[in-house]
Amino acid sequence: MTESRLRRSRNSRMFGGVIGGFADYFERDPALLRLIYVLVSIVSAAFPGIFVYLILWAVIPLAEVRPTSFQATPQGTPRTAPPPTGDGQAVPA
Repeated sequence: MTESRLRRSRNSRMFGGVIGGFADYFERDPALLRLIYVLVSIVSAAFPGIFVYLILWAVIPLAEVRPTSFQATPQGTPRTAPPPTGDGQAVPA
């Protein structure tokens, strides 16, 4: 079993990736969590949303970079044919 940790998101981020990180951690839709966070921040005078967000931004570490398919070098990929020389013969590889 892999241990999941709360991290700020690199992919689903609008500002600092805090709510996107919570969405990744709890496996929820980031847009829904953003909407809930904004509504609670507006409706409740006792919940200073911007200050809490800034504190969380400073405390929660950023997610690690994971290589994507175009960053990783696949093994065993076929090489393309070398360009032909002026006489129509291919240059040996």
